[in-house]
Amino acid sequence: MSANSVSAVSTSERIVIKVGSSLVTNEGRGLDLQAVEQWATQVAALHELGKQVVLVSSGAVAEGMARLGWARRPHTMHELQAAAAVGQMGLIQAYEVAFARHGLRTAQILLTHEDMADRRRYLNARTTLYTLLSLGVVPIVNENDTVVTDEIKLGDNDTLGALVTNLIEAETLVILTDQAGLFDSDPRKNPQAKLIATARAGDPALEEMAGGAGSGIGTGGMLTKVLAARRAAHSGGHTVIASGREPEVLLRLARGEYIGTELRAELPVRSARQRWLANHLRLRGKVVLDEGAVRALLEGHKSLLAIGITAVQGDFERGDVVACVNPEGYEVARGLINYSASDTRRIMRQPSHKIAEILGSMSDAELMHRDNMMFTTVALQ
Repeated sequence: MSANSVSAVSTSERIVIKVGSSLVTNEGRGLDLQAVEQWATQVAALHELGKQVVLVSSGAVAEGMARLGWARRPHTMHELQAAAAVGQMGLIQAYEVAFARHGLRTAQILLTHEDMADRRRYLNARTTLYTLLSLGVVPIVNENDTVVTDEIKLGDNDTLGALVTNLIEAETLVILTDQAGLFDSDPRKNPQAKLIATARAGDPALEEMAGGAGSGIGTGGMLTKVLAARRAAHSGGHTVIASGREPEVLLRLARGEYIGTELRAELPVRSARQRWLANHLRLRGKVVLDEGAVRALLEGHKSLLAIGITAVQGDFERGDVVACVNPEGYEVARGLINYSASDTRRIMRQPSHKIAEILGSMSDAELMHRDNMMFTTVALQ
């Protein structure tokens, strides 16, 4: 048990709650209106305690499947988008009706990776969510499955929950699932598996313990939840992974009870700009650093210079977010690049004073300025 005497939920004023598909759709058989009502009841009770809540709810695709009479989750993008479009109507209507019984307004927020990757859209989304919370509205967030493609897809709502946690700087992310929490081995295969009550978010050992997807309805598994906890920790957010089948789970957590697994945020807290950089799940390219450049970044906290680059991967433009990898290929940092991929290839391995001679002009002496850069978790541990 952690040295903390109560659950992180009890001391949090702003909470992101992610509800998995199986918890709101009768294991994929269509929306469980009774379940939606009990989530609304519990969230309304949290509001009475003065807590701001953002609800990240899966279920649109599963509800669409039920309405369309599909027994199995489709694999093609256009069928998934069609199911999401049909199901989103029922999902948001169910929440609107359920919360209205408690005198609460709801708002639908649909996001894509591009909303997180574009700085202006990212800030607009954050401002909108802050405004809704200040008005006492419960935002219902989901990925905009009707328009996403593989290139801009977030992938799962565990990741989305972590991104929203960073976006609004929530103190706690609660991931409700059909599993009791994180075990030290797969409980489906090992009856002796032990539940992990508390641990440090970002601990590499946790990723080794996590398994794959638990059902055919959702897209995530315990690994996505562990990775989401690591991402949420960058803004100081703790993560609770608990079973949504537990009676009044949110209220009991709010009273301080430990349920499931609590992953505490002990990673260095990122600045607002660094959190935005961290929220880029798909980068435009990579630059490979020599050992000297790696040391200059990690030990000297210097800006990245072209002379330290040995290779360029991808086709990026000035201002794109690009990964910096060490000679072994591990990402050590990421940031806003000052030169395009083609120009970077021309000036790599060259000192800064030769940039103007090679390119005809020099916009920046640094390839990537330290103020527009963040170190990855791997580099920090």
